Amino acid sequence: MAALPQYDYIFAFGMLFSFLDAWNIGANDVANSFATSVSSRSLTMIQAMCIAAVCEFGGAVLAGARVSGTIKNGIIKVDDFEQNPSVLMLGMLCALVGSSLWLTLATKIGLPVSTTHSIVGGIIGTGFATLGGGGINWTWKGVSQVFAAWGIAPAISGAFAAIIFLITKYAVLERKRPLHNGLWMIPVYFAVTAGVLTMSIVWKGAASLDLDDWGVGPTVGTIFGASAGVVVLYAIFLLPFLYRRLVMEDWTLKSWEIVKGPLLWRRGPVPPIPEGHAGSVIQDYYRGHNYGTPEAVVPTGDAPSAAVGNVELNREVKHEIPSTDSGASASSVEERHESKANLTMEEKAKLKSQEYPWKTKKGFLARAHYYFFRGVNRDIVEEQSATVKPKGFAASFLAKDLSKVHVHVPHYDNKTEHLYSFLQVLTAAVASFGHGANDVSNAVGPLSAIFGIWQNNEVSSRSEVPIWILAYGGAAISIGLFTYGYNMMRQLGNRLTLHSPSRGFSMELGAALTVVIATRLALPISTTQCITGATVGVGLCSGTLKAINWRMIGWIYFGWILTLPIAGLVSYSLMAIIVNAPRWEIIPIAAN
Repeated sequence: MAALPQYDYIFAFGMLFSFLDAWNIGANDVANSFATSVSSRSLTMIQAMCIAAVCEFGGAVLAGARVSGTIKNGIIKVDDFEQNPSVLMLGMLCALVGSSLWLTLATKIGLPVSTTHSIVGGIIGTGFATLGGGGINWTWKGVSQVFAAWGIAPAISGAFAAIIFLITKYAVLERKRPLHNGLWMIPVYFAVTAGVLTMSIVWKGAASLDLDDWGVGPTVGTIFGASAGVVVLYAIFLLPFLYRRLVMEDWTLKSWEIVKGPLLWRRGPVPPIPEGHAGSVIQDYYRGHNYGTPEAVVPTGDAPSAAVGNVELNREVKHEIPSTDSGASASSVEERHESKANLTMEEKAKLKSQEYPWKTKKGFLARAHYYFFRGVNRDIVEEQSATVKPKGFAASFLAKDLSKVHVHVPHYDNKTEHLYSFLQVLTAAVASFGHGANDVSNAVGPLSAIFGIWQNNEVSSRSEVPIWILAYGGAAISIGLFTYGYNMMRQLGNRLTLHSPSRGFSMELGAALTVVIATRLALPISTTQCITGATVGVGLCSGTLKAINWRMIGWIYFGWILTLPIAGLVSYSLMAIIVNAPRWEIIPIAAN
């Protein structure tokens, strides 16, 4: 039984707007973890969304409690609400409303913003409306560390990513035998990535698993043990598979045969390729972006390239509708109506199913399938291509001719790049897990405060976040990325700089390292800033500023600047109106 049943509606609205906020986190922030993987063609859209859904939910439930406490208790001085706990309930609701409404608008127009900025702005707005500026915790334990993280996170993430890619570039990609060097270098990266993922769980991250009391020995042993285990699995299963496919160019090898492990060493010679067979063992990771080749010419002026012109011409021809005589059209309509009158019931039903296929059972299921999977059955790389007209303001204004950016990014051996596609799956999963752990607090932190006050009618600075609330937020994030995450993914990726598996892996691991460290320190950083900083860091490794689309980077920073004041203004206005609204006391009329 709730302690404040008269405020059931506040809790109900809190559930609704917390879901909307978490849904927008998934829709807006999913690109932070998987835009690089999809843009480099390491993962298809459906593969990325399935992995992301599992990792986001797992990160939120297993490691989300620590950061949730920072969002809820560190921004405003909750002790000032001890006499009126219900006012804090209302304030957290207004913060969720301001944050979720701004995120909804930003996601729709394709503006990648910080969801952390948004909820912090909402909480600051309600704090000003109720307590004034003095009620905000501006110290290092409150807002100051959040502001500091916004400035430090991109720099640290960019430095990590640049170091990782430079090691890869000079130790593997630009050597005389890049594939041979890569086969020896990959297990080191697997060990590091596995260690980061394990660290995010056992290094004081998973409070719900009661691992905080672990000593240094068990913690370090678990991290290194997991890393060593992954390296052993690589040596047993992945190494023979990669050697067979890339070195021996075995065109008969199927992906599922990776489970055969050591048996692949004894498979025998590769049979000759039959006539008419493509014979390619891997895909071209640079297809559609062939501007980094030695013979490429940097485009000049605003004239579209030949490829762009051809695509637009084909579109015009494809959508051209032949003109018809209006008289003939009218007569055909009359004949069609007359013929319908003479049809049997079965013939009319068949004709109706042809004219309105979505009303039939089969048509309804097809349309239901389309709408359910429309967020994942998309070619994001094609939508990012310079030969496709960008959709939306953010794309059409900021990503005009990508060939001018991509031409400055060198291409590397596709077989060697293929090695890093496996790593990218693991690093994307790590980044997604860290994102779920770090950003779930943006939605469930205020909801946890609302629930605690609704249940106990008291303000507590040390209340734990219930597991069901973390699961609720994690599920909403997963639904958001599955249904609308594509909109933000096509705004990023190759529209910032040309991606490939080796570059994407460096970006994701650099960002993941930063997020995991922040989670350990209970610091609510922005994953948007981490991946943006990592992308810039890797892009600069091409040796020129022209390899980065600075217009898109500026657009992202513009969104960061707008987010906090707009979300704060909405929550402040809503809270101020409700708190200071005139009261009307209803006096019941006595019965005669």
